[in-house]
Amino acid sequence: MLFRGRSAPRRLAARGTAMAVGAATAVVTALAAAPAVDASPSAGGDLRWAPCGDPAKPGAECASLSVPVDWADPDGPRLDLAVARRKATGPGARVGSMVFGPGGPGDSGVETVVRRAGRFSPEVRRRFDVVSFDPRGVGRSNPVVCSDDLLAERPSPRLRSQADFEATLKYNERLRADCRARTGPVFEHLDTAQTVRDLDALRAALGEPKLTFHGSSYGTLIGAQYAETHPGRVRAMVLESVMDHSVATTRAFLRAEAASAQDSFREFVKWCGVAPDCALHGRDVRHVWQGLLARAGRGELADPARPGVSLSSSDLVNKVAFRKFYQADYALLATAIAGMEASEPLSASPTTTAPLPSAVPVFCSDWHLPVRDYREYASLVATMGATAPDLPYLLPIQMVAACLGAPTANPQHRLDVRGAPPILLSNALHDPATGHPWAVSVARQLGRGGVLLTYEGHGHGSVTSGPCMEGAVDGYLVRLAVPPRGTSCPAVPS
Repeated sequence: MLFRGRSAPRRLAARGTAMAVGAATAVVTALAAAPAVDASPSAGGDLRWAPCGDPAKPGAECASLSVPVDWADPDGPRLDLAVARRKATGPGARVGSMVFGPGGPGDSGVETVVRRAGRFSPEVRRRFDVVSFDPRGVGRSNPVVCSDDLLAERPSPRLRSQADFEATLKYNERLRADCRARTGPVFEHLDTAQTVRDLDALRAALGEPKLTFHGSSYGTLIGAQYAETHPGRVRAMVLESVMDHSVATTRAFLRAEAASAQDSFREFVKWCGVAPDCALHGRDVRHVWQGLLARAGRGELADPARPGVSLSSSDLVNKVAFRKFYQADYALLATAIAGMEASEPLSASPTTTAPLPSAVPVFCSDWHLPVRDYREYASLVATMGATAPDLPYLLPIQMVAACLGAPTANPQHRLDVRGAPPILLSNALHDPATGHPWAVSVARQLGRGGVLLTYEGHGHGSVTSGPCMEGAVDGYLVRLAVPPRGTSCPAVPS
């Protein structure tokens, strides 16, 4: 499904950019890059903590938590979830444990805790043991394993006929069978409804009567469905960069994703028009960008990261532009575009189909996005093209193609949360992957319990975007102080 490689089975451990697959584009990382876990597997619900074994980032502890592969069969096969924590830096001020729900799908929560603990505010780190996990099928939690040779055969998402459509269906079926055989029974139980049960088992193993949770991007699905399933077990919940799992149709999903990405492109063009430090300042940014897309489409654009190798138009959109939108790093994006424009053209050559995020099976298990035939697929591509004319073949349409024919265990539905405490939603006004309208929609579904905190800036992720955002989120997590409805915080310079 979706990955690099030439031979041998591959363990798919990845970090995502969350997509909103939204979210999203994920960055694939080798399993060997994950932090070593020295703790022996735990028995039952116990967590046996031991140093994680990463000398570059000391202080984190790792453990594993045994859970059923299928929560409908609790006495059946089991798997070990990889878990990590950093203890509160102010033990006398400790409130309890806060569990972080990683995004992607495909992000490693263990890696976040071990190597990127700075993504949490100093006050959160002082007052909470920060805990996270690798969701089932990801990282060290029984990762999905597929044949590299088969992954390398992935058809292009640029389908041109009904025959291409049917070939993609057949390829997806072959790949699912291969991944299922290599991964084991958990492959059939990767959906977020199963992960919600894992999360509740983790809460209990931590000894917390109620859950304090921070979910980011795809992790907001985990949190929202936990609140729906276990409303009385929630102490506090922050949903950051919110996915709306009520979007019912394939077209509505793709249109929303395209609109969010195109909004970020417009913001980038606007910034270049007024920022003297933009490498494209005073120029027609769209014209330059369209020129690069044309060169990439002909196989004439060199990949800056791989000299002599051509960069496909899809990779130009998703790996160059879209990734920079996540951090709203407009200056770096403008510099990259200017550099590619000035580069010598390569001899025209075919471009390869880029790998997709590792946890596509998770996404397919959660999103029912059917496409009847090639004619409808072409119509969906046209809808995305009309909505995001500067960003053709965004990752979401590729995810839809990768999920053709896949079963969906946990399809979309409107939230029905009753009896939970107030839930805080945090979203940037200009988020490229989980647009602000999704956060508005989820807040409405939560009714009186949903409180939306808006960051009036850019990027994917917002809880530490300046003192206003950080103070509001910290106050809620630590003291359960809910910001007034309609609260927004000004953008801070990047």
